Amino acid sequence: MTSKDMLFDRKARKRIGQGLDVLADTVKLTLGPRGRNVVIDRSWGGPLITKDGVTVAKEIDLDDPFENLGAQMVKEVASKTSDVAGDGTTTATVLAQAIYREGAKLVAAGMDPMELRRGIDRAVVTVVAALAAQSRPTRGRDEIAQVGSISANGDTTIGALIAEAMEKVGKEGVVTVEESKTTETTLEVVDGIELDRGYLSPYFVSEPERMEAVLLDAHVLVVDKKISSMRDLVPLLELVVADGHPLLIMAADVEGEALATLVVNKLRG
Repeated sequence: MTSKDMLFDRKARKRIGQGLDVLADTVKLTLGPRGRNVVIDRSWGGPLITKDGVTVAKEIDLDDPFENLGAQMVKEVASKTSDVAGDGTTTATVLAQAIYREGAKLVAAGMDPMELRRGIDRAVVTVVAALAAQSRPTRGRDEIAQVGSISANGDTTIGALIAEAMEKVGKEGVVTVEESKTTETTLEVVDGIELDRGYLSPYFVSEPERMEAVLLDAHVLVVDKKISSMRDLVPLLELVVADGHPLLIMAADVEGEALATLVVNKLRG
C-alpha cells in the first residue's frame, strides 16, 4: 500500500488554497470582454491559444500533491459549470476562489465549518432569487447578437451569425457548431431533425437517383434496444399494413430475422 502524507487544519487549508490560487489566478485572466488570451504548451501538436476558462483549467496540474488538490477542486467547479450552463466557467472559478479564501479566514477565526456551509447555501438561494428578479429575456436580434459576441470573445461576426441562427430555429431550437473545412463561417439550416445515421439496407431506398429513403406521413417506432426477432413486431406491422402508412423504425440496431423480414416486406410493397 502506498504511504500517504497528511496535513491538518491551518497547514492543510494553506497548501490547498495556494494551489487553488494558482489555477484561479491563471483562469481569471480570461474574464470578460477585456480578458486576455492564454497560450498553452501541449505535449502533442502546436501551442493552443484560448480565452476559454475551462480549457485553461483542464490543462493545469501542479507538482505539489496538496496544492494540486486545490487546483483540482476548482477545475471541477469550472467543468461542472460548463456542463450545466455552457458558459460562465471563469466567473465560477473567481467565485470559488473568493468563497474559499473568505471561508478559510472565518474557520481560522473559530467559526464552525458546518455552520459556514449552511450559511453559504442560504446565501446562494438569496443571490439566485435576486439575480432572477433583475434578469429579463433578450429582446430582439440585436440583444442576442450582443450576448453571442461576448461569448465569442468580442467577435461581432460570430455574434450576428448566432443571432441569425436563433432567429431561424427559435429559442427552443437546436444549434450545432462544427469546425469549418474552409476559411468561411457559414450557417446552414436543416428543417426537422437530422441524425447521423441512415438506412440499414439499400433495399429500403425509395429514390434511387439520389439513393435516399423518403417516407411521407409515416408512423414512427422508437426502440431503445436491438431488434433481432420479428415476433414482437408482427402485430404492429399488421396494423401498419392495414393503415396504409409507411413505418420508420429507430432502434439501437436491427439484424437477423427482423431485418430480413422488413426487407422482404419492402420488396413486396
